Amino acid sequence: MDWMSWMAWTTPSAMFFAGIGSILVGMTCWEVISPNLARKGFLPIVTTRGDRLFVSLLSGAFIHLGVIGFTEMSIWVAFGVAVSWLFIVMKWG
Repeated sequence: MDWMSWMAWTTPSAMFFAGIGSILVGMTCWEVISPNLARKGFLPIVTTRGDRLFVSLLSGAFIHLGVIGFTEMSIWVAFGVAVSWLFIVMKWG
């Protein structure tokens, strides 16, 4: 019996959740190896790496929803914008 069949996984949804899981594992390892201090970037609050990751992922969801809801652009455009935004927030946020 396939233990995941109750969720009706598709390849894109499995890749999405595997990607998020990989990001969380990577961030955890990074924090264990190199603990960080909270800092102030262009975001209006003092943040840690985890805070900036959360802001990036949440923003990425809204970017995708905006593209799907209000434009006829490809979802790959939203993906590119969201990944670029993630790198910007993680570096300078």
